[in-house]
Amino acid sequence: MSSPRPTRIAVLLVFGSIVSVQCGAALATTLFDEVGPAGAVLLRSLFAALALALLARGKLFRRGRSQRREIAIFAIALAGMNLCFYESLDRLPLGVAVTFEFVGPLAVAVFGTRRRLDAVWGLIAAAGIVLLAEGGGDGAVDALGAALALAAGGFWGLYIVQSARVGREPGLGGLALAVALSTVLVAPFGLADGGGELLARQVLAVGLGAGLLSSAIPYALELEALRRLPNSVFGVLMSLEPAVAAAVGFLALSQGLSAAQLLAIALVVLASAGALRTTSTPSAPEI
Repeated sequence: MSSPRPTRIAVLLVFGSIVSVQCGAALATTLFDEVGPAGAVLLRSLFAALALALLARGKLFRRGRSQRREIAIFAIALAGMNLCFYESLDRLPLGVAVTFEFVGPLAVAVFGTRRRLDAVWGLIAAAGIVLLAEGGGDGAVDALGAALALAAGGFWGLYIVQSARVGREPGLGGLALAVALSTVLVAPFGLADGGGELLARQVLAVGLGAGLLSSAIPYALELEALRRLPNSVFGVLMSLEPAVAAAVGFLALSQGLSAAQLLAIALVVLASAGALRTTSTPSAPEI
């Protein structure tokens, strides 16, 4: 039976994921000087894969051909999303990088909707992203950083679609396999960037925290949320991410934002609030 709004549980799962992943991203940036962005991604992915494998409790490899294909695509999305995003974080404030990255969920929300009003919310979010791209009025945004964040957004959109597909199967086995495979994909970049510093005790401890906060916890929460929400609603809900990222960047990393940048982020968040009030939730996710 349909509900007039996304279930409260699903919304809480999404919000919990957003807070967790941004705290993890802030923590991971402290590793950049030692192991570089790619090294931080490798540690994050490795520890997340280990944690999810334990949570999956076996039954990881009994997969049909079609499911293995979906998991492989999911892994590519994870690897591309994380590598591009962390490289952008090396050049942009956390809130700015996440706002650019939101182009992925925005595309999923706009192209996946069947309601005109949902498209309006998507366009409001797009206006915020365009405003941010103009430099915020207080200086130009790093072009390479913006391009990397936009690329991460494209992979993020693919991540949403694939997470819903892999989530058709019960449990966390598919997710655990995808994260493990993504770790293999990012390993050459991480090893080249981090080298022997990856084995330093303090680096491993921070990597463990980043892996749990940025990957294991949010991926599991989002997988459960996508079992309760259509992709389009989930995509717009994720527009809360820029505001949370800006707050975490300010509180944890002392990253300030200009008035224009704050306005841009506010427009993106407004789209999320509007979608929550106007979008109904079907009984099964739209795939």
